[in-house]
Amino acid sequence: MNTEKIKVRTENGQTLEVVVLSKRAGGIQVVLGEGIHNVKCELTPTRNGLAYAGSVMGREIVYERSREQVQADLGMANPSLHKSRPR
Repeated sequence: MNTEKIKVRTENGQTLEVVVLSKRAGGIQVVLGEGIHNVKCELTPTRNGLAYAGSVMGREIVYERSREQVQADLGMANPSLHKSRPR
């Protein structure tokens, strides 16, 4: 199975590579860490829609892609979503 990874930025400027559990335009669920030391986090779109933000153990992480860019990524990953089916 091919796991998708994205890079997020922490509040002190570090970049982390995290594993994506689920990805949709309304939110992205990610896992930080490995093994028994992993932590799940829900990234939600910011008010202006230019990034996704979430909190892990009191620290903020940010995925710097807009809602439209994520929607386009999802459309490219699964083109059958936009095709109509015959009845």
